[in-house]
Amino acid sequence: MACLFRRAIAEQVSQVLGLPPEKLIPHIHAIQVHRKQDSPDFQLYVNSVPGGQFNAACQMENAQKLASKLAENSVISQIGTGRGSVTFRINRDLLTKTILRKINQDGSSYGMNSELLSNTPRGLTLVEYSSPNIAKKFHVGHLRSTIIGNFIANLKEAVGCKVVRMNYLGDWGFQFGLLGAGFSKYGCEEKLRANPLQHLFEVYVKVSATAEKDEDMKRSAQDFMQRLENGHPQALSLWTHFRDLSIEEYAKVYKRLGVQFDEYSGESFYTEKAQDILKLLKSKEILKTAGDGKIVVDLSEQGDLSTYSTVMRSDGTSLYITRDLAAAIDRMEKYNFDEMIYVIKVKKHILNICLKFWRFLGKNICQHVKFGRVQGMQTRRGDVIFLEDVLDEARSRMLQNMANSETSKKTEDPADTAEKIGIAALIIQDFKGPLLSDYKFQWDQALQSSGDTGVFLQYTHARLHSLLNLWETREKEEFDANCLQDPSVSSTLQHFLRYDEVIHKTLKELQPRYLVSYLMGLGHLANVAHHSLHVKGSSPDVAHARLLFFNSIRVVLANGMRLLGITPLDKM
Repeated sequence: MACLFRRAIAEQVSQVLGLPPEKLIPHIHAIQVHRKQDSPDFQLYVNSVPGGQFNAACQMENAQKLASKLAENSVISQIGTGRGSVTFRINRDLLTKTILRKINQDGSSYGMNSELLSNTPRGLTLVEYSSPNIAKKFHVGHLRSTIIGNFIANLKEAVGCKVVRMNYLGDWGFQFGLLGAGFSKYGCEEKLRANPLQHLFEVYVKVSATAEKDEDMKRSAQDFMQRLENGHPQALSLWTHFRDLSIEEYAKVYKRLGVQFDEYSGESFYTEKAQDILKLLKSKEILKTAGDGKIVVDLSEQGDLSTYSTVMRSDGTSLYITRDLAAAIDRMEKYNFDEMIYVIKVKKHILNICLKFWRFLGKNICQHVKFGRVQGMQTRRGDVIFLEDVLDEARSRMLQNMANSETSKKTEDPADTAEKIGIAALIIQDFKGPLLSDYKFQWDQALQSSGDTGVFLQYTHARLHSLLNLWETREKEEFDANCLQDPSVSSTLQHFLRYDEVIHKTLKELQPRYLVSYLMGLGHLANVAHHSLHVKGSSPDVAHARLLFFNSIRVVLANGMRLLGITPLDKM
């Protein structure tokens, strides 16, 4: 594994420079594979060496000077220099045996116990994501929050953190006053049971349009909300009915996406606690009164109210921001988490207030993962509003592609296969670029079987898995490394060396594009190896070694896909 070789390099360099190996290991990087030329495995840039031992103006000279003092051994077969760096090539036989055995032994945990990740905090992480509004269909705008939050939770768990997956629902406010008042006029219990969110959406559209013109309807909505806040049994019963039906419908969509939550929470739980939070903020001297009588949290550095966020209206009523802050503090008391990550589009104000509050407690434990918008996600019927339409469209298009493909294999459940391929296509299309960037979604591009797509990853995994049917001695761990001398093997092994670095960078920045790029590279290397390393017709020893190699690619590919939220397919 990469960390074993980094340590071997670091120990030798440390003897020359008089630095502890631990100081050097983070600066020894696996070199990205060059398909058209042979390259070393690791490099150490001399200017990155701690302690300022080298003159920054003499990079080449420094590299050559350091390289001359190092010696090849049983681990390091070649030492050279690059542009300001010392390069190292690992003994090929040792490299092959070490990496393939390590992947075979570690399986899903491969790369997660690297020394690069040794300083990663492994406490309790609370991730809030998705957070749709109750009684409304799951809008496609929630797709990014849902899959990004799921990815972050997966990644944190993989490196050893305990994770709480939180879905904080928008289940309070004037919209329920409208629904409560409008359901008696426009609602139908039979339609509600048949298609809950669609019918509630239809009722909401009608009652909203009426309330804009009819003051009586608007007052009825306000009256219903007042009864709800006062705990009126009939109003509360109807609200609970809407909420339960909504969560049941959301669970169906989450199941299709392979997303789960440890806890469903919501604004409604914090309506009473909001006043307690205001008292707490006041006791910490965080609250101020603005000129119009509103109670605000001063977010300015100078304390001059140049930037602030309102937490209480001038009439003494709280806002949803107050309820959100109450939720954040309640979570801290309940879970005593080490970090809380918001993967929500509009949480900047909450984050700023939380940061200000936690600073009073000497903590800095809130993070907001921002993301852009998706454009151009349309079905054949026109503009898409709801996520279910997008999932149905992806499944439908993939079923058609599978039917038209001569290489498609028969599966027990073609619709389920098409669903998983379609979801992989959606996730990869979303994760290929920086999360903060807007991007234009293109169906034809996302669903291509070649190129850097989710379909390509699924196809590559399925093809690798199909090779396992030829593996008669898979329980045998020993293999002959001389059977794996092909250049495609060497390139793939070098790519394996980068896996823990990619995980480290992905974890540090919470950007899935690094992992996506790595998996695409691995998929393309697998294709090259598949064309040059034939299994059928080979001797038993050669076939065994090659199948162990191909299975190692499959294991790492599947591990990365699962981190992204993709279910790898064995057949397609």
